Amino acid sequence: MAVRSRSPVEWVWEEFKIAVTAVGSVADNESPAEARRRGEAPLVRRIGLADPWEALKQGYADFATFRGDAVFLCAIYPVAGLVFAWLVAGYDVLPLVFPLVAGFSLIGPLAAVGLNEMSRLSEEREDVTWMDAFRVFRSHAIGKITVLGLLLMLIFLLWLLVAGLIYQATLGPRPPASLSIFAHEVFGTGAGWTMIILGIGIGFLFAVLVLAIGAISFPLLLDRDVRLETAISTSVRALMANPMAMVEWGLIVAAGLVIGSIPFLLGLAITLPVLGHASWHLYRRLVW
Repeated sequence: MAVRSRSPVEWVWEEFKIAVTAVGSVADNESPAEARRRGEAPLVRRIGLADPWEALKQGYADFATFRGDAVFLCAIYPVAGLVFAWLVAGYDVLPLVFPLVAGFSLIGPLAAVGLNEMSRLSEEREDVTWMDAFRVFRSHAIGKITVLGLLLMLIFLLWLLVAGLIYQATLGPRPPASLSIFAHEVFGTGAGWTMIILGIGIGFLFAVLVLAIGAISFPLLLDRDVRLETAISTSVRALMANPMAMVEWGLIVAAGLVIGSIPFLLGLAITLPVLGHASWHLYRRLVW
């Protein structure tokens, strides 16, 4: 019987699926009782509209406690953003600069994992430093965190692709001749406002997707030995049980990232650690 040879693309895809399955299912010396507990879905509380703000206050308190450490830890985030903005300063990629900045919120839960770990450890001991953020790499859940992080990166790249297609369908296909001309085309033409409305509408759907699957998944994976699908489903249940409070939290995060982006993304060195710590405290309020 002839054996069909696989193409390089098929081979890479099969190997990737095998790797994801293996990484996502790792468990060290797990007993049957531990396996049963690992499969249990955590209970989700109902919270009020005041809870996201209280979590934000607690996040700021953590930021004040670890202030120098947290800013140092997150300094690479705005610096990387500035470098990237400088690299893409050419007019050919100008239409993607705003989607790029706005898309930071899609990978925000991943960027906050180290801050989640610092807040988690601060509940157990007092001598927490920025080095403790790197304990994430020794976490029992590092495989599942990696897979979930790759999923958020994929969603982020998909958003950039969609944003590029929106530009092509409205103001494209030619790149803008200058920054002033681009600004006029965006805000002074019907096609520009069509691009804005489509971008905001579709971007909102991407944001809701990430809010649903990632709002509390990373803190839950750090805190408990649960399956990746359990963490994601718990995050979705938290959104379904508290739609108004969770949407409010999403708006707080979006506002924080906008404020932090002014000027030149430097404010992210403050807003990102505050939001990262706050997301841990929001998780504590949502999950038993």
